[in-house]
Order: sequence, then structure tokens, then C-alpha cells
Amino acid sequence: MKQSANDCMREKLKLRTADGSIRNLQKENTLYDFSSNDYLGYARSPELKNLIKLELEKYPQHLSGATGSRLLSGNSAFAGLLEKEIALYHQAAHGLLFNTGYAANTALFSSLPQKGDTVICDEYIHASVIDGIRLSFATRLKFGHNNLEDLEKKLRQCTGTCYVAVESVYSMDGDLADLTGISSLCAQYEAHLIVDEAHAFGVLGTGLVDLLKMQTTVFARVITFGKALGLHGAIVLGSDLLRDYLINFARPFIYSTAPPFPLLLSIQVAYKHLLSHPEHQNNLQRKSSLLKAHLPPKEQLNSTCNPAAIQCIFLKGNEETVRFSLALQQRGFDIRPIRSPTVPQGKERLRICLHLHNTDQEILELCHHLKQLSQ
Repeated sequence: MKQSANDCMREKLKLRTADGSIRNLQKENTLYDFSSNDYLGYARSPELKNLIKLELEKYPQHLSGATGSRLLSGNSAFAGLLEKEIALYHQAAHGLLFNTGYAANTALFSSLPQKGDTVICDEYIHASVIDGIRLSFATRLKFGHNNLEDLEKKLRQCTGTCYVAVESVYSMDGDLADLTGISSLCAQYEAHLIVDEAHAFGVLGTGLVDLLKMQTTVFARVITFGKALGLHGAIVLGSDLLRDYLINFARPFIYSTAPPFPLLLSIQVAYKHLLSHPEHQNNLQRKSSLLKAHLPPKEQLNSTCNPAAIQCIFLKGNEETVRFSLALQQRGFDIRPIRSPTVPQGKERLRICLHLHNTDQEILELCHHLKQLSQ
């Protein structure tokens, strides 16, 4: 007798429950936010909200929805101008907007590589890149995290056109890619470097590529608006040729309803707000330094010391990670457990995200509770 779909789902969920990796949707809470990606607090900024409201009032006839994909009824002159404007900020030739960072990565890696080509990705690359590669039927190789020696070994194994995929700031660990070393190897082996800037944009200037002045050595970049910009959506930056190619072959672009005008305008306003307030990033860096200076010593609690807004505390297994997380939430701090299989077994951790809206007192209190729990 064949197993029913319901029985199959129940069995898999029971396995997740048994190993402590079951996922549940969390309700909104009033805890101190140390878990969201709203690094600069723009999603809750009254100032930015008012700027967007004032700008929208200039377009009383705007539609609430896009009405279709951009290849049908959803395109607008404003969308095209915004793409050029954002590309100019990043010193790129052009850009193409997507509804999410996930869609942007899936679009890139499902349409660019072909069967017989090779994509080499850092072992900690985001799931959206992996899903895109699977759809492309290209060969996928992974190299040890930030391990240039292993990357070179994999580059020697490439067939067809070769792409290398990295995150400039890794979303689960918060550390930085060695973009200079990786770019040098890509040039040596004629590989095309693609950088996901989701967690660097707005935290480290307009991204690590811009900060290192590597715009001409990177084949493509993904900039997302749902983290430091506090909004929604993403853009792929690259050449005019790449943009034309994605318009014709990237299924997540072709078959998705376009972003609506209110979102496009909000992105434009938020970009200008970000660029006119460099002190926001400076203040975030100061808070990051404060946290790192007061975390328990490494021999007491194994933690990172990253330059961006994400710090991690590594624990042993899903059960201990969940226990620490719940204890911190009971003390008023919203810090979530990152469990396997999201990260490999043995790499479970608490992920601490810093924000402009975290006060110095909140940061110091968090460090105090971490010291208590670690004892």
C-alpha cells in the first residue's frame, strides 16, 4: 500500500520535532530586537516614513499595484530610471529590479550557467543561490569557507563557463569574504565573480565591492532592500548585456508581477536617506564595538568578532541553542537560535543582529545576561 501524502508529511515533521529542528512562525513581540535584519532601523523610522509619505503625495494618480509583469503591463518609465539611478550609486553599468533577494539570486543562477558549465560557491552561500544552480543543471562545486587554496583547487576542475558565488558578508556567520583574494583567483582562471551584498549594503557603505573599489572586477552583484534599507525587493547590478539577458531568460523576472509604484518610490527615497546620513553607519559601528568589547571571553563562550552587524555565539547542538535563546527571551531579548539543518550539525549558534535602535544600555544588559548564562 502506498504511503499517503499526509502520512509522509507527518513523518517528516515528527523527525524534525525529534531532533529539535522543527520550525514555527513566531508572533510579534515587545522584546529588545536583536534578531531582525533592520540594521539601521529604517523599517521603523518615523522620519523615513514621513519622507516617503510626502513624496507619494506628489503622485496622486499612482496605482496601488503593478497590474502585471514588466514584460506585460507592469513596466514604467520610473522603474527604468530607478534602475539607472541605483546603478549609478554603485558605479555599475545597469541594474534590473526583482521582488526579493531570493528571486534575484534564483534568477541569476538558474539562467546564466548552462548544462556543462560550473558554479563554485562558498560552502556557506545562501540557499537561494543553491536553488538557482540546481535549476540550471550546471555542475555545482563548493569550496571551504573563505579557503582560497580550496577555491583554486576547484577552479582547476571547472568545465565550460565558470562562475564563483560568494556573499560579501555571510548571513549566518557575519564574517566577510576575502573579495580581493577571490577576485584575483577568478581573474587568473577566467571565472566570473558574483557577489551577494545583502548584509553588507547599508552597513559597510553601499557594499563591500564599492568599499574596496572592485566594481570593474565583479561580474554581477545582488543588492537587497529588505535589510539595511528596511523595505523589500532587490536589484541585480552588472552590464547592459547582463540586464538584457535576464529580461529574456530569467524566469523569476519574466513570470512575476512587477514591484508596485509605492515600493519603487520608497526605495528611491530610502536610498537618498541612506546616502545623506553616513553617521547612521558610523553609529552602528560604534555599537558593534561596544558589544564586542563586553561579550564574555571566548574561553567562557565561543563568539565571533566580526566587523559588520552580525555576531554569533556557537553552542553545542539544537537543544542547548534553543535553551539559551529561550532564556534570553525570558529576560527580554529577542535572539533566535540558528539550528541545523539551516547550519551544519556542530555549527549551531545564537545569531545577534545589532541595530541603530538598540541602546547602549540594552547592549550592555545583553552582555551581562550572556555572562550569567555561560556560567
